[in-house]
Amino acid sequence: MAGSDGERHGDRRLVRMVHTVLMPGFTGTSVPPWLARAIEDGLASVLYFTPNLADAPARLSAELHELRPDLLCASDEEGGTVSRLHAANGSPYPGHGELGAAGDTAHTRDVAEAMGRELRSVGIGAALAPVMDVNVDPANPVIGVRSFGADPDTVARHGTAFIAGLHAAGVAAAAKHFPGHGDTRVDSHVDLPVIDIDLATLRRRELPPFAAAISAGVDMVMVGHIGIPVLDGTVPASVSPRVYALLRAELGFTSVALTDALDMRGLTAFTGAGEMREHLARGSVAALAAGADLLCLGNPSTAGAGDEEMFAAARDGLLEAVRGGAVSRARLADAADRVERLVARVRGSG
Repeated sequence: MAGSDGERHGDRRLVRMVHTVLMPGFTGTSVPPWLARAIEDGLASVLYFTPNLADAPARLSAELHELRPDLLCASDEEGGTVSRLHAANGSPYPGHGELGAAGDTAHTRDVAEAMGRELRSVGIGAALAPVMDVNVDPANPVIGVRSFGADPDTVARHGTAFIAGLHAAGVAAAAKHFPGHGDTRVDSHVDLPVIDIDLATLRRRELPPFAAAISAGVDMVMVGHIGIPVLDGTVPASVSPRVYALLRAELGFTSVALTDALDMRGLTAFTGAGEMREHLARGSVAALAAGADLLCLGNPSTAGAGDEEMFAAARDGLLEAVRGGAVSRARLADAADRVERLVARVRGSG
């Protein structure tokens, strides 16, 4: 194998920590050389997209786990309309909206456990689910039936049952999209949604499902690209220190704060002009500095940039930021430590 990234970039410990906080996607159904080198130098997780799983997902996971046995392979698996494993023919598992309408939390738990067992069987250790958004706007273009419903209690009860089912199968769960993507008519893949509500409404409606998920031991909370003016103007939540402070100080979350994909227009509309690699560098730095622990880079098949290019842009942006003092080494070390503890926990549950 060619020289590692740590050798090429110097300060191997710094490079390893940067790699730990990145969750890249990649193209193809086998491990590309750049990804193998990154795993050798500390990469702790990858995110599968539909093209990765089109052939033999168990074989791909085995290939990755030969490089690092505890590598966390994650996938967007919600059931219903969102599945990577079953994108071609549709998920065999009911979606959140169906489960919430049925009203049987024991059934919700069973569905999530069955899904988790399938994920584990192909080497996937984390599902980016459940959706904990309260879908109060019937015209919402991106959440809709992905939510358990329009009532915070319904979302909380079914969301925690879903988490329990994934955990029973040994799969990590990620509650999304903090602090709530339900009251919007803008899709954050397309632009930045701005949810103009007061703090009382936020605390009464959006936050209780996330608080319940945290109490249930959810492994990750995914922070969305959502503007909440009462918290931080139109700064996307994913890069807002005030939002991470709310998650940590008010809700008491101590595990991994994960960003939504950094290639989404809800964030790139904020990170200024330039090509995707520039957006990824700026977005990664802003998210880590704000309080994120794990940075989801996005889908290289749709981002308009290659997989290695996306990874290198984020990596080099973070290295420059830490070396230049824009992000403290202590903040990076704290994030990397949270990710490594999550990886060890998931590995131990398999």
